[in-house]
Amino acid sequence: MGAPLASWPWDNLGSYKYLLYGPLVAKAVASRAWESGSPDRWCFLLLLLFLLRGTTYHLWCDFSNMLFLNRRRQIARDGVDFEQVDKEWHWDNFLILQFWMAAMAMYAFPSLRHLPLWDARGVAVALLFHVAATEPLFYLLHRALHRGQLFSDYHSLHHSVKVLQPPTAGLATPLEHLAMAVLMAVPMAAACAAGLGSTWLLFGYTLVFDFLRAMSHCNVEVFPGGLFQAVPALRYLIGTPTYHTIHHMNKDTNFCLFMPLFDLLGGTLNDKSWEMQKKNSAGTEDIPGFVFLAHVVDVMSSMHSRMTRRSYASSPYTPTLLSVLYWPLALVAMFMLWAWANTFVYSHLRLRGRLLHTWVVPRYGFQYFLPFAHDGINRQIETAILKADEMGVKVISLAALNKNEALNGGGALFVKKHPGLRVRVVHGNTLTAAVILKEIPAGTAEVFLTGATSKLGRAIALYLCRKGVRVMMLTASEERFRKVQEEAPAEAQQHLVRVTKYQSAQHCKTWIVGKWLSPREQLWAPAGTHFHQFVVPPILRFRRDCTYGSLAAMRLPADVQGLGTCEQYTLDRGVVHACHAGGLVHFLEGYEHHEVGAIDVDRIDVVWEAALRHGLRPA
Repeated sequence: MGAPLASWPWDNLGSYKYLLYGPLVAKAVASRAWESGSPDRWCFLLLLLFLLRGTTYHLWCDFSNMLFLNRRRQIARDGVDFEQVDKEWHWDNFLILQFWMAAMAMYAFPSLRHLPLWDARGVAVALLFHVAATEPLFYLLHRALHRGQLFSDYHSLHHSVKVLQPPTAGLATPLEHLAMAVLMAVPMAAACAAGLGSTWLLFGYTLVFDFLRAMSHCNVEVFPGGLFQAVPALRYLIGTPTYHTIHHMNKDTNFCLFMPLFDLLGGTLNDKSWEMQKKNSAGTEDIPGFVFLAHVVDVMSSMHSRMTRRSYASSPYTPTLLSVLYWPLALVAMFMLWAWANTFVYSHLRLRGRLLHTWVVPRYGFQYFLPFAHDGINRQIETAILKADEMGVKVISLAALNKNEALNGGGALFVKKHPGLRVRVVHGNTLTAAVILKEIPAGTAEVFLTGATSKLGRAIALYLCRKGVRVMMLTASEERFRKVQEEAPAEAQQHLVRVTKYQSAQHCKTWIVGKWLSPREQLWAPAGTHFHQFVVPPILRFRRDCTYGSLAAMRLPADVQGLGTCEQYTLDRGVVHACHAGGLVHFLEGYEHHEVGAIDVDRIDVVWEAALRHGLRPA
């Protein structure tokens, strides 16, 4: 049996824990508590306050994860991994606890339900009691929690994560949050006991308290270094994110709540706090060795982002009711990105000490099929490549439609235009082809291939025909088929067969799909067919008597650090698209050539073996 009050009583409820707000929500709705004359208006105000509290932490978390805005001023430079996201999944448990504590206070002291809107004298009383009671009592409590059994049974949980984020403020035991709630209530209770309480005081003090707690855990130095040089006294009146991060790095110093004055008085102020704060405020740029240049898929999936909902982005993408409700805002964001945004840094992780970035071109999938948008998209990609080259990035890998043949020839356009590039431009499709080919069972004699003359289709056809596999290539163009066939060795050309109808494959059970299939077209496949695919979006899983492969993907090595986001199209944790993995292999191997344009069939096995050697595995 664990220590008392070390775990939450509703742990087993999962997301159903939010039903605990239900009784007061029902009371508020039944009494129309939002109307000014309602006797239960306090219910509405209490619910509003806790909604704003949760929003405060969410907004700070969103800010913390906006690397394009604050990566230079990050304090801990590691990414937040899945383990930390899971550990902090229920960070808001303390809000439920404090919600019911506040509700019980309302019932115990009815006068709290009828406070005036504003009384300036109450603010002065609250500030006095915050400085004279809440701050020193928290300091003493915090020091006690760092000793012996109290630390191991309770406070060690709060110190168990690698990178501070606003949700980390909620990662603590019920006992700690009970104590925090009492200390937080002291200034407001004192003002109310003196008859000077007000609605604005309860809202203002509570939200400022949450604002400062979230800020101190945000892992971004938000204060300019010159501020504390210009006004030295401020050093002891407000703790910075750097100040609190030092406490997590060195558990024997910087215990205060918000005011370092109490660390000074207690002899626990870290002497390097302001030197480190000044350094973090000035900011430094970490140069990645590898960049994956992605783009947004669509409006719905754009909300599957660590910058909006960290926990949502840590699981494979599926539309949710909340994402449907937010869709209008996401649509507005799309037009804003289209009008004003440039390519930005989205995420980072580390592999064997090397920094890897994902950058995003602020364009959505459908825009790549608008002819008038092509020049603008290519300018965005070109600018990103030139920026990577200037920074000293080794490899930049083009994702999905960023390497579309019709757009830029699989990246060849940029290499031809800038022959002096030091950064290597890579489409990664050599490994994509390898992943698809390695899925095909040994002994397969015949396959049916759609998208047969595309970049990937061509490589797959040429590879298989060399192995003696008969490839039925679905294409309406005799010229394009002949061009591919002529690339094959003379003795293998007979294995490439042009077909123009799906009916031709009605007896073939291995379909490789590079062009989207409607349910009607899938009906031509015989029962037991397996659909391998490299088409985006994936085809509908319409046939119950057939099986469907996923998009080509690979699992990252186990020693990757700071990975806390799932890559889009519903990929599992730790899995990336094969083209992403292909660019990573190019970087890890130190290849000196650009991988653009047509796929070199002779390198398919070479790249596959290199991927396995570096610890990547088929997903």
